[in-house]
Amino acid sequence: MNTTTHNVTGMTCGCCAGKVRDKAGKIAGVRTVHVDIAEGLVTIAATKPIRRDTIATAVQEAGFRLAE
Repeated sequence: MNTTTHNVTGMTCGCCAGKVRDKAGKIAGVRTVHVDIAEGLVTIAATKPIRRDTIATAVQEAGFRLAE
């Protein structure tokens, strides 16, 4: 299992977390998505490495951005 954690800007509530979880969870190979609103983190566990730009696109589709 490949696990990565990314900083996400702009998440403030459970609805925000749900949007990120939903979009990231649709990436091929993703098994689990954990969102920590307080820390602004999303942790993704997948069966294969997931490219950062793929995760960034999913997060943007949810209305947020990965921090640089």
